Amino acid sequence: MNVSVWKSLANMVAATVVAGVAGALALAPVAGISGAGIARTNETMASNLSELTYGDTPGVTTITDATGEPMAWVFHQRRYEVPGDQISQHMKDAIVAIEDHRFYEHDGVDIQGTARAMLTNVMAGGVEQGASTLNQQYVKNYLLHIEAETPEEQSAAVEQSVPRKLREMRMASDLDRNLSKDEILTGYLNLVPFGNHAYGVEAAARTYFSTSAAELSVPQAAMLAGMVQSSEFLNPYTNEEGVTSRRGAVLQAMATHGYLSAEEAAAYAAEPLGVLDSPATLPNGCIAAGDRGFFCDYALTYLDSKGLGRDQLREGGYTVTTTLNPQVQDAARAAVARNVDPMATGVAEVLNVVEPGTDSRDILAMTSSRNYGLDLDQGQTMLPQPSSLVGNGAGSVFKIFTAAAAIDQGMGLETQLDVPTRYEARGLGTGGAANCPPNTYCVENAGAYQSRMTLRETLAYSPNTTFIQLIEQVGVPAVVDMSVKLGLRSYAEPGTHDGERSIADYMKEANLGSYTLGPTPVNPLELANVGATIASGGRWCEPNPIAKVTDRSGQEVFLERPDCENAVDQGVANALAIGMSDDLTIGTGANAARANGWSGQASAKTGTTESHQSSAFLGFNSNFSAAPYIYNDGTTTTPLCTSPVRQCASGNLFGGSEAAQSWFQTANLVPAALSGTLPAMDERYELGTTHAVLTEVVGLTEADARRRLEGEGYQVNVRNTPGSQPRGRVERAVPQGMLRPGGTVTLEISTGPAPRTTAPTTSPRESRPALPEITQDDIDSLTTQLRDTFGF
Repeated sequence: MNVSVWKSLANMVAATVVAGVAGALALAPVAGISGAGIARTNETMASNLSELTYGDTPGVTTITDATGEPMAWVFHQRRYEVPGDQISQHMKDAIVAIEDHRFYEHDGVDIQGTARAMLTNVMAGGVEQGASTLNQQYVKNYLLHIEAETPEEQSAAVEQSVPRKLREMRMASDLDRNLSKDEILTGYLNLVPFGNHAYGVEAAARTYFSTSAAELSVPQAAMLAGMVQSSEFLNPYTNEEGVTSRRGAVLQAMATHGYLSAEEAAAYAAEPLGVLDSPATLPNGCIAAGDRGFFCDYALTYLDSKGLGRDQLREGGYTVTTTLNPQVQDAARAAVARNVDPMATGVAEVLNVVEPGTDSRDILAMTSSRNYGLDLDQGQTMLPQPSSLVGNGAGSVFKIFTAAAAIDQGMGLETQLDVPTRYEARGLGTGGAANCPPNTYCVENAGAYQSRMTLRETLAYSPNTTFIQLIEQVGVPAVVDMSVKLGLRSYAEPGTHDGERSIADYMKEANLGSYTLGPTPVNPLELANVGATIASGGRWCEPNPIAKVTDRSGQEVFLERPDCENAVDQGVANALAIGMSDDLTIGTGANAARANGWSGQASAKTGTTESHQSSAFLGFNSNFSAAPYIYNDGTTTTPLCTSPVRQCASGNLFGGSEAAQSWFQTANLVPAALSGTLPAMDERYELGTTHAVLTEVVGLTEADARRRLEGEGYQVNVRNTPGSQPRGRVERAVPQGMLRPGGTVTLEISTGPAPRTTAPTTSPRESRPALPEITQDDIDSLTTQLRDTFGF
């Protein structure tokens, strides 16, 4: 080429450079790249230089348990941003030597190199040389890996054209004016990809060498610096020869530019690559959490509801410290997997543990008998079983809401209630037991009971007919509202019943008495929180999986949480807790308590649906609340059987069996559960808060007491009983059901103290051997023999 042609080309290039970016933008875009894509890139270059200069690059969010032990990570790009003083000087030297040896001399753009490249490109009729400085590479990688959101924008960020190159040069020059050389180099090394899903030098050091960026040796740094040219092609696990050759080129460049001697470079080049046997990648998402996956997933869902979305977490490099207690979690998981086989067809058990408290409500454990994962053939699922509406209901556990409503309306724990064998109610729905008349809801008891019991006794023995009568008295709306206030908050959410109405609205509108028997799907986490609310003196708090969230600078992120609220009066909650405590001594949970050697204090209620399609156990004390729940989790819904838990033709699974076993097996391994206590009860709640008149007549004569009660509008019955009052005086006044105007009160008239029997005095010679102590095991054994022999 003659001299005049060279001069013409040089003048053209110079004119283009001098014209600047404004002139470059007028040039036609490369074919295949739309004007919209170019416009987006221009806008990014103009408006987001500050983000490029000072902004954070996407990083890894770490999710930990309450002790700080990581259990999962979420990210778009696996990157750990580190300051410059935590990057090996060998790494900085290697990248400068191979990528931009004039880095410390130019002002962000190497004009000499650029002019040379442009001349070559014009001669070639295309783009053959890039002549990119580290500043320019920093800009290009930022636009490509951080800002670009679509394939079109990615193409625009890297398209090979003079206009794009000039725009890049402008930003590279601006970058050099705003940052020091070390800041630019640090930002670049934190940004660029190194293959195998490693972004930035820290992730690369961990991935290939299981070390940190600060500890990278010369040959390690040289290998990574060489990979930047083409991180996918230069993969040491698929192209060892190519990577070794490229590392040698970097080492030679380091020697050429004075970072190494020729002898050192040759010696390092002779060493093997020294990478790990396989890349140390990082699992992405809750799948890494194993049996903690359900908790992890719920924590992310919870944060999303608080405005910290999953996309933000995948980019923000946060540390999410959860409330998961590893000791409690491990105990809960072992219990449910022991009682319900993770591979069982169509049936699962879930369990949440919630810590009571008047100002907070931490979730300590959340698990399922199912393994967390995607392989259905291995009994895995990623469905949020422990924290969504599932199953066929918690059965008789729901009787506590009816009892709570009754206590709230004034009934006492010692109030006498009828226990008929069968009860037919009108206006509470239809169907139920066999041979039920039209427009009637009929209920029968599953076993034989005394004809009358106190409210406290009915909570332990759980007769169905009594609670249907009770919900009839206190009203279905009051019971439904009580369940929502105590913790079943999703029942009030629109659409939970049929996509439009809430479960609560439907039950109240239809006035279904069956609600007290627990026939509706239940959120197991909310059920556990019901126990925590009662244990906290009736104070509801939102179940909380998050202890704190900190950003990459260590600053805590504020989360908007609802205030705790007084759901019911403390006296009502305490009375209910005391009333439920007998379940573990004389009630439906007593056998499981004895079998597991339970020695602590707790309130509890078992639950089984009429069809045996699910069962539950709610137990709590001042430190611990949990609600194991067993239900059909497959595509078919059938009765469930016990020992082992399985789907079967006719069910015999009860809340007092495996569900209760899981509770005790968990609680026995949690010191806080064993040391938990029950509240003291205000004696006003024994007879009821509206029954002041009943205490006022104690000690009066029958005639005076009758006159007083009938004057208040009550009906009066009388029966005699031994007591502490003088003969003929009122020992106790007992209401029949809710004490309302026109209600019935039974006066128990004292016949005086029961006569004492004095044992005859005997001499030592006449004394008989002491009888052996009769234990509960002896009674249970004899009971079993009588049943087996006589068919009782």
